[in-house]
Amino acid sequence: MKSRAAIAFAAGEPLQIVEIDVAPPKAGEVLIKITHTDVCHTNAFTLSGDDPEWVFPTVLVHEGSGIVVGDNR
Repeated sequence: MKSRAAIAFAAGEPLQIVEIDVAPPKAGEVLIKITHTDVCHTNAFTLSGDDPEWVFPTVLVHEGSGIVVGDNR
């Protein structure tokens, strides 16, 4: 399925909104329509280029909220 995401292509560069492919939920997973998200301090650290373990490109989000639209549990 398709989704839009803010992608970090390189450290220190502005995020770019692009369409990405997302795998459908597997057994035991749910599909969530994200309605709100934020870039936290950990994501900002990664985007700065100071995080030696991160690989670009990446979707910098692990803080979000939304609505469950599919349940595969």
